[in-house]
Amino acid sequence: MAVVLADRQLTVRVLDHPWARDANGVPIPPDPNQKPAARGTWPGAALEQQDGSWSLRLDPAAWPVEPGDTVEDETGMTWTITTARVHRVPGVPAVDYVQATATLNPPEVP
Repeated sequence: MAVVLADRQLTVRVLDHPWARDANGVPIPPDPNQKPAARGTWPGAALEQQDGSWSLRLDPAAWPVEPGDTVEDETGMTWTITTARVHRVPGVPAVDYVQATATLNPPEVP
């Protein structure tokens, strides 16, 4: 098991979940040109994976995060979360973290 240390400050922007639905029950995504308010900025980590996706480690204070939420760092890099789960160790909150898989915005083109 490897320990991933924080290497940047990550700001989490969370959309309203669940999305509103139209008359037919189809989810209506929010306006992509309107940035949600920041939930907060915490130390975290971002590692690019071999398949081009990114593995993010977020502070547990960022939980809950859902697919479609965005994360940005102090250099302007931005990711959209595709999956996320919180890891908690009973009795040892200092090692809790949120593991997220994300795509870089805009994606890197080889």
